[in-house]
Amino acid sequence: MNLLEGAGVAEPAGFVLAGGESSRMGTDKSLVQLDGESLIVRALAILNGAGLEAAIAGARCDLSAFGPVIEDDGGGPLSGVCAALESTDAEFSIFVSVDMPLVPPSLVSFLLDHAHRTGSGVALASVSGFAQTFPAVVHRSALPALQSELSAGRNGCYAAFCAAAKRIGRPFQVVAVEYLVQSGQVEDARYLPAAFWFLNINTPDDLARVQSCLSRAIA
Repeated sequence: MNLLEGAGVAEPAGFVLAGGESSRMGTDKSLVQLDGESLIVRALAILNGAGLEAAIAGARCDLSAFGPVIEDDGGGPLSGVCAALESTDAEFSIFVSVDMPLVPPSLVSFLLDHAHRTGSGVALASVSGFAQTFPAVVHRSALPALQSELSAGRNGCYAAFCAAAKRIGRPFQVVAVEYLVQSGQVEDARYLPAAFWFLNINTPDDLARVQSCLSRAIA
């Protein structure tokens, strides 16, 4: 059970963004294997670990065997975000990227709870002083503003999130994960440093680096 559901709040929606072109990987990242599991399975498990039913947004290949798939127009992550928000009436939706397999479920749970408590338009995390675009909690009222950004060709998710939060008059929240770890509000069962949580897998070298992180953590 996630924190919002336990507090009597309507259950939020969870989505895996899987619409990248994977050009630097040479094959669809969603199906790339990391430590014996595909990235799409790992991404869905992050959301499931936070007590969420999860769907897949913007898939480039057939991922229907793994969960419900929401089609978009192929315009990148922001297109997937908009399509996902259109598909749900949840007040808050959280998005994780298929190529970030080390995000702990506890961070997802915290961001959702934080967004609800603060009335956020968008809630993100930061590490080492740098805001991370995903995971991202987005309020449903941000959809028209995000669609406007997409229609105008401004496809960058971070800038679109900032613009949407301002337009709907809700806070744009960025929470430092270092504080969350030090205060015991977020933890990683593998004891990986927080900076590792946001490693992206875009190339075979990235995959090898993340595999090395996991191997050291298991050892």
